[in-house]
Amino acid sequence: MKIIRDKQVWGWVFYDWANSVFATVVIAGFFPVVFKQYWASDLSSEQSTFWLGSANSVASLIVVLLAPILGSLADCAGIRKRLLLLFMLLGVAATMMFSTISAGLWWLVLVAYIFGILGFMGANIFYDAMLVEVSRHHHIDKISGLGFGFGYLGGGILLALCVFMTEQPVIFGFKEVIDVVLFSFVLTAIWWFVFSLPLAFWVDESRPVAVQKVSVHRVFSEMFATFRHVLGDKQISLFLLAYWIYIDGVDTIIRMAVDYGLALGFDSGDLIIALLITQFVGFPAAIVYTHIGDRIGTRKALFAGLAVYTLITLWGYQMESVAEFYGLAIMIGLVQGGVQALSRSYYARMIPAERAAEYFGIYNMMGKSAAILGPVLMGGIAVLTDNHRYSILSIMVLFVLGMLLLLKVKDPVRAA
Repeated sequence: MKIIRDKQVWGWVFYDWANSVFATVVIAGFFPVVFKQYWASDLSSEQSTFWLGSANSVASLIVVLLAPILGSLADCAGIRKRLLLLFMLLGVAATMMFSTISAGLWWLVLVAYIFGILGFMGANIFYDAMLVEVSRHHHIDKISGLGFGFGYLGGGILLALCVFMTEQPVIFGFKEVIDVVLFSFVLTAIWWFVFSLPLAFWVDESRPVAVQKVSVHRVFSEMFATFRHVLGDKQISLFLLAYWIYIDGVDTIIRMAVDYGLALGFDSGDLIIALLITQFVGFPAAIVYTHIGDRIGTRKALFAGLAVYTLITLWGYQMESVAEFYGLAIMIGLVQGGVQALSRSYYARMIPAERAAEYFGIYNMMGKSAAILGPVLMGGIAVLTDNHRYSILSIMVLFVLGMLLLLKVKDPVRAA
């Protein structure tokens, strides 16, 4: 297959392999636990949860505000790759810094954590936009799926290694588990940096056709022009609204699955196993799912994935055993990467290639501001009904509403 021999494609794909370890090892894996038990051990459980949640919100809000501006700057100056690498270095430096911060300095590690998330999310704005440059039109779904697939595999491999090291610290020359965890952050930073090098050396960056002087006025005028075009284009605005709603459901399940499992009385070790299952199932599934989308159509494949998510919420509502939780982890792994990858490639077909960073700035703004309604909905339903099972069932509304809106969006391939 010709794509496999394309160095630009593989350079782009390996960045997902590189940066996904931050999402798995840091955000979803070790940081929340170590923050509560090590850096913020002097705070109450409620206080540590509040400050960690606040740090996540602050970082996400900064990205939401900056994404359209950064996208406009990248397109005006033709510096998508350079900005991606700059934000990558910011994230790597912040992640490396975790291992140097002593116990009790919770405020300092939260500052580093905010910069780490900024680096991770900020780089993704330009990474998503570069999909348009590295893919031929008829391969865009498959390439997007390759990125997510290898991201799941890379994140899963390093998380599995780090978990094994924490269970056998003496074998690796460590006396305490906390030393292993702090070293895991160093490994994450090194992995992220090293596997970003293929993108740095292999992926070419196209320059703007009309080279103009870059100024603050031009960057903001281009940004507002993009917003006007998005709002004036019914198909793009409808898709972004549908995406914002259904990706809210996807992100809510990602963020709240562990909390839901704990509420049902499952052991934290079982939940880590479920996370690993999702990662390793997600690797081949994301790639295969995009091939399915190529056969039956991207929009139909998106509908199928969202329908599976609807079934997941129904199963989660009546789940009783850890074995069922593992089953749900498999189901999520089968569709999660596919929905994410096809959403990205579907949107990429709808936008002008020469302004991809600006449009993906808005796309990332919508994506990063998602998972606002879902967690509030889950928490509110749980409090009102005093039943966690109703809370997971409520997320089904987001998938159903997202599918209904997606029905009104024309398939960009058919439209072409």
